[in-house]
Amino acid sequence: MRVVIAPDCFGGTLTAREAAEAIADGWRSAAPGDELVLRPLADGGPGFVDVLHGALGGVVRTSVVAGPRGEPVSARWLVADDGTAYVESAQACGLHLVPEDERASTVESASTRGVGELVAAADALGCHTVVVGLGGSATTDGGAGLLSVVPSVSARLVAASDVENPLLGPHGAAATFGPQKGASPEVVERLEARLASMAVLEPVRDLPGAGAAGGLGAALMALGASVVSGAGLVRSATRLDPALDVADLAVSGEGSFDWQSLRGKLVTAVAGGAAERGIPCLVLAGQVSVGRREAGAAGVQESYSVAEHAGSVERSVGDPAGTLSALAADVARQWSHSRP
Repeated sequence: MRVVIAPDCFGGTLTAREAAEAIADGWRSAAPGDELVLRPLADGGPGFVDVLHGALGGVVRTSVVAGPRGEPVSARWLVADDGTAYVESAQACGLHLVPEDERASTVESASTRGVGELVAAADALGCHTVVVGLGGSATTDGGAGLLSVVPSVSARLVAASDVENPLLGPHGAAATFGPQKGASPEVVERLEARLASMAVLEPVRDLPGAGAAGGLGAALMALGASVVSGAGLVRSATRLDPALDVADLAVSGEGSFDWQSLRGKLVTAVAGGAAERGIPCLVLAGQVSVGRREAGAAGVQESYSVAEHAGSVERSVGDPAGTLSALAADVARQWSHSRP
């Protein structure tokens, strides 16, 4: 069998590449005769630069920039051979940079200034295009931090995101994503009011994707950025589709296979590509809360939980690669035609 292994990252435990390698290790141990093709994926969120570097090559640069709380953080960004820069906003303002017990107290002050510093660095280097991956941010500042650093930019800007939320309203940046970042209902109201008061964002605030990364999407649009699908960009760069063309089975995965997974995330992109070719798609996830009917409608034949297989969430988190490999081995025994 030819098996395409194309996972997203697993929350804060495994990068997409580490997850792909863990699945491959387990699968190979149970079905050594299978041909495994690894295509780790990312949307615009965490893992964006790492996955694109693996697919495109180029030079990874490191800049020390302001983190979400103003503290210096090291952020990696990619300059591809064609002169395009790829910036991962989560490297500068990611939620993972704020300790969980401090998120509620910093959600109103968390800044995207560091993202602006990365864009400015790429612009100063002479990159003709700067692609900013959006997702996984700790911020809801409407990109105010970024705009304070780069009120204008010479390079062409591209916002890479798969979030279609507008800036304001019940589906906007504050209401939808604020609670995930530590915002109470009262704080959500204040964040909403602050976003609504930003005149520079008014022309773009109703556009799909304006609410991405706490309104950072809107700030980039205000600077003239075009918007592309982060998952689509990575799917093209990693040549996922040609790999699926000759595959017998697709295996994807992520930290939590839940209702959000069914709303245009990477797993459903893999499942959709597999369905177009008439091959089954399996999902291996840290936790699974999607029913079989909903998963099937998205093109997923079966989904498997690492936590359930390991016996508890604690065990799976304690050894994320090992428990994912163990699950992959069991799944391979069920699905591979070439198992011993």
